[in-house]
Amino acid sequence: MSRAALLVLADGRFPAGGHAHSGGAEPAVAEGRVRDADSLAAFCRGRLHTAGLTAAALAAAAAHGLDPLALDEAADARTPSPALRATARKLGRQMMRAARATWPGPELDALAAARPRGAHQPVVLGLTARSAGLGPEDAAHCVAYETVSGPATAVVRLLSLDPFHATAVLARLAPDLDRVAEQAAEAARQGIDALPAASAPLLDITAEAHAAWPVRLFAS
Repeated sequence: MSRAALLVLADGRFPAGGHAHSGGAEPAVAEGRVRDADSLAAFCRGRLHTAGLTAAALAAAAAHGLDPLALDEAADARTPSPALRATARKLGRQMMRAARATWPGPELDALAAARPRGAHQPVVLGLTARSAGLGPEDAAHCVAYETVSGPATAVVRLLSLDPFHATAVLARLAPDLDRVAEQAAEAARQGIDALPAASAPLLDITAEAHAAWPVRLFAS
């Protein structure tokens, strides 16, 4: 198992398209729910323990070797917002391009052929981790970190928040990240039916509204 591969996969510069998405932070800023470091921390914590836990478990299950097509259907069932389903598949398509160039393998090729318009991003990420020789908990950590780092980076741009303060938010969330990754990996070992389906209805609602904005800085 390569810890260096984990760093590459978790690096925000990995060309998987995440930089163009705010993870719901843009509408939260517009509505005044995120306005400073403290409210950013609350937003990230809520996102991590709901949508983040669900996504991390899907990724861990894919890294564990569960059927990626069945996991893709499970991801659909756990994503009630059409806008977020479209975003997840768009990001999955971009992640697949980066993954096949970086850690090519037959399982990635098979999923790409079965889902030419993109599988859900957490499923692709988990399969990418597997192709890179990483384990379920590694994949879960990647997704958990991405769940909070995306909004934190976006809020730096949206509010001109001090990047040191945004990074401090992420550092203080480290114990939560570890717990969510452990929960996700444990659920993945018990099979698809045991995967969490935690949700954040306000994220779903604001995602639909955000998708209709005529002008926005982020794609989601």
